[in-house]
Amino acid sequence: MNRIFLSAILFILSLSFFSCNGNKKDNAETTTDSTTVAEEVKEVNVYSHRHYESDKNLFEEFEKQTGIKVNVVKASADELINKLEMEGQNSPADILITVDAGRLHRAKAKDLLQPIESEVLFTNIPAHLRDADNQWFGITKRARVIVYDKEKVKPEDFSTYESLADAKAKGKLLIRSSSNVYNQSLLASVIANSDEGTAKKWATGVVTNMAREPKGGDRDQIKAIAAGEGTLAVTNTYYFAQMLNDTDEANVNAAKKVAVIFPNQDGRGTHINVSGAAVTKYAPNKENAIKLIEFLTSKEAQEVYVREEMEYPVRTDVEMAQTLKDWGTFKEDTLNLSKLGENQEKAVIIFDEVSWK
Repeated sequence: MNRIFLSAILFILSLSFFSCNGNKKDNAETTTDSTTVAEEVKEVNVYSHRHYESDKNLFEEFEKQTGIKVNVVKASADELINKLEMEGQNSPADILITVDAGRLHRAKAKDLLQPIESEVLFTNIPAHLRDADNQWFGITKRARVIVYDKEKVKPEDFSTYESLADAKAKGKLLIRSSSNVYNQSLLASVIANSDEGTAKKWATGVVTNMAREPKGGDRDQIKAIAAGEGTLAVTNTYYFAQMLNDTDEANVNAAKKVAVIFPNQDGRGTHINVSGAAVTKYAPNKENAIKLIEFLTSKEAQEVYVREEMEYPVRTDVEMAQTLKDWGTFKEDTLNLSKLGENQEKAVIIFDEVSWK
């Protein structure tokens, strides 16, 4: 009887053992299936302020090379930053792309980005063109330069930003409004390279020398020179280069009436800025996001930016477009662009104080 009872117990235990093992196997298979499903989701979600066809083409090329689908939401920088704030940890965004280092700094200050480690990015992008804490990285570069009427201005008279505040520029200067982020960063660079007092004195002189109240974009300042409304203007290089290569004959003719000055070549160098990319704080596809930013700084992608948009590359091994070659090389200000964001609020206050509209 005892032997029969013992046999029954052993039989029951054996059934339990196989049942447990079967459940473990089922659970393992379920886990494997879930992992497989997760691995099959290959995408990256981009919030982008850039609106160029070249960006779309580069995203498509990245998809072909990696199999990672790029989903893009386009809006202004402020709208995208606000969207990230409202979405919080539920945001689907993996990457924020916008123009101007100041805007990237603003996103960082709002704790919307995260630091990343990438030897590819550290190699491709000079230190002054990326965040000191590795939270954003420049992907294209542009210089903010002086352009002038070739028939009415001697370029040697206006070889620095400071010269735009001199009496000899009175009634000649065309420039965008103080609400323009490029001008805010320009003044922020003056603050960072000197002090607030010097920056305020410069801004006061610029307002005094304006040929008209600020209006329009950078291209409009070039057109206004061509129309005789002024003889000097401030613009980003890619706007001028794009006009020279436009299919619109009127834009080409206007651009041909002016020439470019790269300011402060005997000093700190010409002020530069970037469009840049950052991985968002709660990126659900962080690794894919890093891969895409690395791709955008590849030589292949940088050549597209130069050729299609006339932007300067962040890499040093990329051939320039012919228009950029014609302008020659220039000394750039190597101020870390994080300083632009750190000083933009001060710049806005100064603009208000000097009545730069």
